[in-house]
Amino acid sequence: MTKLSLALSAFIVGSASAFSMTMNAQTGSNSRREILTKGAAIVTSVAVPLAANAYSVPDLLYEFDALEPYIDAPTMKIHHDKHHGTYVANINKATEGKDEVDIVELQLNALEAGPAFRNSGGGHYNHAFFWDEMAPPDQAKKSKISPELEKAINKSFGSLDEMKAKFEAQAAPGAVFGSGWVWVCVSGDELKLVGTPNQDNPLMKGVTDDVMFPILGLDVWEHAYYLKYQNRRPEYVSNWWNVVNWDKVSENFAYVSEKKAGVPVRG
Repeated sequence: MTKLSLALSAFIVGSASAFSMTMNAQTGSNSRREILTKGAAIVTSVAVPLAANAYSVPDLLYEFDALEPYIDAPTMKIHHDKHHGTYVANINKATEGKDEVDIVELQLNALEAGPAFRNSGGGHYNHAFFWDEMAPPDQAKKSKISPELEKAINKSFGSLDEMKAKFEAQAAPGAVFGSGWVWVCVSGDELKLVGTPNQDNPLMKGVTDDVMFPILGLDVWEHAYYLKYQNRRPEYVSNWWNVVNWDKVSENFAYVSEKKAGVPVRG
C-alpha cells in the first residue's frame, strides 16, 4: 500500500473512532461498527490504488469498416476486440497488486521484467499505437506530412517513395519471418527502419542496439491481414499506405523530437 493510502486510512479510521466515542451513549456498538465500515469504504474509493485493470483496449477513432477496402471489417473487429483484448487482459493480470506504471514506461525494461511484460505489455502498446496512426481512406488521403518530417525523411531515405520501398522490403516475409512489426523510428538526428519479432518494439532495451522512438509502425502478424490477403503479405503492406494518417505520424515525430520519449497511447 502506498504512503498516501496509509495516511488516509489512519486519518479516516481515527476520525471514525473519535466520532464513535462521542456517539457511544446515544447509538451503541452497532453504530460504531457502521462508522468504521464506512470509513474503510471511503479509504478504498479515495486512496491511490495499486494496479488493477490498469490498462484497457481503447475504442477505435473510426468504425470497424472504415478502413475498407484496404483492411476489412471482420479483421478489424477480431484484431481489436479479441487479439488486443487478450494482450490487455494478460498485462493486467501480470501487474495486479503492483504499482501502476504508464504503458510507455513499461516498455523500457520489458525484456528484463519477463514474458508477460514483453509479450502482453508490448502487444498492448503496439496495438494502441497502431490504431491511432490509421484513418479512413478519404481522411488519410487528405492528411499531410509536416515540413519537419518531410525534411527528416528526405535526409534519411532520399524521398518518401524510397522510404516506402525500403519499409515494404523490411516488412516482407523474408525480412520479418513469421510474426512481428516494422517501424520508422527516430534515432538521434535521423530516421531508421527497424523490424522486430513478435510484440517487441524499439522502445524496449535490448531489442535493438539502442532504444529508438517509433513514429510509424505496421503489424505484420497474420491475424492483421489473413482473412482478406491470406499469404499475400506484400499486397497488404502496399495497400496499407492508403490508410496511414500522416497528420498523426507528423504529430508523433514532433512529440518524439521534442520529448526524446515514446509516443503516449490511449488505454
